[in-house]
Amino acid sequence: MEQPPQQVKGAAPNWLARILTGFGYLIAIPLFPFAIKIVQEYERGVIFRLGRLVGARGPGLFFILPFIEQMQRVDLRTVTMDVPRQDVITKDNVTVKVDAVVYFRVLDPEAAIVNVLDYIRATSLVAQTTLRAVLGQSELDELLSNRDELNQKLQQIIDEATEPWGIKVSIVEVRDVGLPAEMVRAMARQAEAERERRAKIIHAAGEFEASQKLSEAGKVMAATPTTMQLRYLQTLTEIASENNSTIIFPVPIDVFTMITKLAGGNGSGKNAGTRDIAEADSAESSGEG
Repeated sequence: MEQPPQQVKGAAPNWLARILTGFGYLIAIPLFPFAIKIVQEYERGVIFRLGRLVGARGPGLFFILPFIEQMQRVDLRTVTMDVPRQDVITKDNVTVKVDAVVYFRVLDPEAAIVNVLDYIRATSLVAQTTLRAVLGQSELDELLSNRDELNQKLQQIIDEATEPWGIKVSIVEVRDVGLPAEMVRAMARQAEAERERRAKIIHAAGEFEASQKLSEAGKVMAATPTTMQLRYLQTLTEIASENNSTIIFPVPIDVFTMITKLAGGNGSGKNAGTRDIAEADSAESSGEG
């Protein structure tokens, strides 16, 4: 007798597996672009799986599970951020307008995404607050002259405040300090007075040195009178070299003294002769009487 063909065991499950595999392929092909991710060298991709942090991936090519895992890109390059102009009252009650620039970058992309909502805006607000606080504790002269120390202090404070967010602040520079017009004029007057004071001091020092040299020259000339005559001749030589029509020859004061003495001696002799004639006349008149 012929036996009926026996049913092959496991045939139905094989067909079901094939159907499910084909359906999976149909779903996977459209979702493939959502599963592949490419991250640049200067970026990192922070992965969240069903809301939980998995970690940072990249750079390069990697895959994620569509609709199950999500990725957020974080740029690791240095960010140059302008701090808006701030009105600051210094320690000596002078109102100035100050702006600055901050250079920072992300060191920990996971902390930059998880610990703060917007790390760029948060860093900007911290920089503005720190700028007003630090410069408000400094005097105007310190702000204008010791700017390097203030920049270093600002960098340390902002770096400490942003460290929990995975941010590294490398440079903070105070870019411009705007002064009121009255303060600018007062500083200009102060600088002018300082320059005049230095000029007077230099002039007085020159006069003092010149007087010392003249005193030494006078002592030399007093010791050797011949030097005076040599000086006269040198003066005449200098005058003659200029081709002038008028020559002024210096006469020593001693010559005028000698002339004065001679004139005084001649006057006294004439007065003595006049007195002798008067006495003779008076004697003759008395004899006649």
